[in-house]
Amino acid sequence: MFAVPAPHYLADVDLFSRSWTALRAAVAGLADEDFARPSGCTGWLVRDLVCHLIIDAQDVLITLVTPAETEPTRDAVTYWEVAETPPTGDDPLDALIVRLAAAYEELWLLKFHLDDVGSAAGRAAELADPELRVGTRDVVLTAGDYLSAYVLEWTLHHLDLVAHLSHVAGPSVEGLARSRAMLEKIAGGPFPVSFSDEDALLVGTGRRAPSEAEEAELGELAVRIPLVLG
Repeated sequence: MFAVPAPHYLADVDLFSRSWTALRAAVAGLADEDFARPSGCTGWLVRDLVCHLIIDAQDVLITLVTPAETEPTRDAVTYWEVAETPPTGDDPLDALIVRLAAAYEELWLLKFHLDDVGSAAGRAAELADPELRVGTRDVVLTAGDYLSAYVLEWTLHHLDLVAHLSHVAGPSVEGLARSRAMLEKIAGGPFPVSFSDEDALLVGTGRRAPSEAEEAELGELAVRIPLVLG
């Protein structure tokens, strides 16, 4: 007899797939000149961010075929670790991404590589047993929780992608809402109802500084943000 995955796992796996598909479609529709625009990630152009997404897709593939025998030590929320300082773009890994992105002399190759590896990651997610325990970054969690955590990853990076590309469609309403809910759990409290989901994510992760009025509305939460997720 096969165990039936919990409904929230099925919903989160579906949202992972839809968020990832939307992000890849946005990249596929970029013009060459878009790749030279700044992204929402400090120190990265859009081409650097797209290169990072390729690495992310590889991580998904690796994690989903790395089963673990022990009990889960993290879930979709506790998977994320909060750093003390925002990124500056000078980190060795960040700098490596820039060099790797520059190696794609033809931008269509960058698109092709993301579509190739990204499609494989998407198929692997759809085929994965949500109850399967997987290991990554020295932690153990279910595949369902891992894919749920990546809804936040895809949504934030989709916002990074369109930060200076107003003509490109942003993340879905469902992805924004789910990501806000996860970020509020990480923050230990809700963002003001006056904040849109997008603003909560941008301000909460330090991608945008709050206005004076927003900071006043944040109250005690203001001292706990920005949340630098890693």
